[in-house]
Amino acid sequence: MNFTGPCILLLFLGLTSSTKLFHHGRPRGGFLGSPKVAYEGELPKDQWITQKLDNFNDADLRTWSQRYFVNDTFYKSGGPVFLMIGGEGPANPIWMVTGTWMDLASKMGALCLMVEHRYYGQSHPTNDLSVDNLQYLSSEQALADLANFQANMTQKMGLTGNKWVSFGGSYSGSLSAWMRLKYPHLISAAVATSAPVQSKLNFKEYFDVVKASLLTSKQSATCVQAVKSATSQLQAALMNATEWKDMEKSFSLCSPLNLSNVLDVANFLESLSGNFAGVVQYNKDNRAFEGAVGTNITLDTLCDIMTDQSVGKEVSRYAQVNSLILKTYQEKCLDCKYQDMISELKEISWTSSAGIGGRQWTYQTCTEFGFFQTSDSTVQPFGEGFPLTFSLQQCLDIYGSKFSQENLEKGISRSNTYYGGYGIQASKVVYPNGSIDPWHFLGITKNATNEQPAVFINGTAHCADMYPASSTDPASLVKAREDIQSYLIAWLS
Repeated sequence: MNFTGPCILLLFLGLTSSTKLFHHGRPRGGFLGSPKVAYEGELPKDQWITQKLDNFNDADLRTWSQRYFVNDTFYKSGGPVFLMIGGEGPANPIWMVTGTWMDLASKMGALCLMVEHRYYGQSHPTNDLSVDNLQYLSSEQALADLANFQANMTQKMGLTGNKWVSFGGSYSGSLSAWMRLKYPHLISAAVATSAPVQSKLNFKEYFDVVKASLLTSKQSATCVQAVKSATSQLQAALMNATEWKDMEKSFSLCSPLNLSNVLDVANFLESLSGNFAGVVQYNKDNRAFEGAVGTNITLDTLCDIMTDQSVGKEVSRYAQVNSLILKTYQEKCLDCKYQDMISELKEISWTSSAGIGGRQWTYQTCTEFGFFQTSDSTVQPFGEGFPLTFSLQQCLDIYGSKFSQENLEKGISRSNTYYGGYGIQASKVVYPNGSIDPWHFLGITKNATNEQPAVFINGTAHCADMYPASSTDPASLVKAREDIQSYLIAWLS
């Protein structure tokens, strides 16, 4: 394999390493995890390009270095250029040697490039992550970085006349679609996997889809009812200090829960719902990667526990699910103190636990996307313990009084106006989504036009089509990959 020339992606609100295992939908490392593959060859080395700090202010001459990777193994002169867009986590070079896009590259003679998103991984535009510095973190700035990267590489590598295709999953999937929308003269086609193109303040439907996904398990409605019963029993215990004291140890809390602190209680209840959301979001698709909750834990695993009467009451089964998740992540206990979480997310150092991506992604949700997965829907079985007000309070407590609901609503409205939301008008973009993935609710799941096809994959979860093919892949996933290939070949011919 030859790597030459100058030549990840995957929301609960944020993530810290000790307080939250799966907070507001964002797993460790971002939404698109890194596949575990047995690869013993040399991975491409880090390369760097100089970018402007503020792409929209010509008077600001400050610059920074952005990381990227190159694989020209399959490239045939004049072939397409595949651009993998990094998301809300470190760009992992393992993606440069595996995954569906690599298979496509080998068939289409493509040059493969991957660019890390500003403010994530090792791409640090500023000295720290202070609020003043985070003003330069936005999807618009990220797209402008990509446009500059495309122009630079075109000149540097002699790619004039080559057609570019952007790829991405989850947030970076949205960026892929938006790149084609805003820079159609640079990007000829795009694959936008599991892309939430519609920004939304109260994403209460997230847990509706979690419920619907639980209904696809072997235990189906029995499992959902068990979760609902467990939630009711738990909330009743939280109203009774004596009853709760007997139950507290079973949930492996790091310290006693302050029942009079509504934010601590909300944090606790949201954490327990996240145990299910994390598994649902990825389920059986490419379980062996860092974003998934255990390599063998699926919907059926959780529902087996929730319907096992030998464990005891439903709330005891709920606690056992929690213990399983903690054990999987090798965590000794569950820290549900709200202030602990806030304190970590307020850290501005790049070396802090939140500097991996939790503080940055939380900032983006508090300024331009929302995406708050709340308990406000009456359909889902996880109770009413973590409403929209809980998520909004975090924005205020982490970043300050300017990050109010009113200002966020303006930011969300601007995002949907700027990109189009559900009504995005970008030709030659394919939108793969999995039926089990809660994020499909904010994506394109029905064909808008022949050049905006939706590939809705029954029975699969988040970003399933991007991971390496497996002999156990369902027929729907196999066909989805074939359809994506067909669209690209037709659009690039």
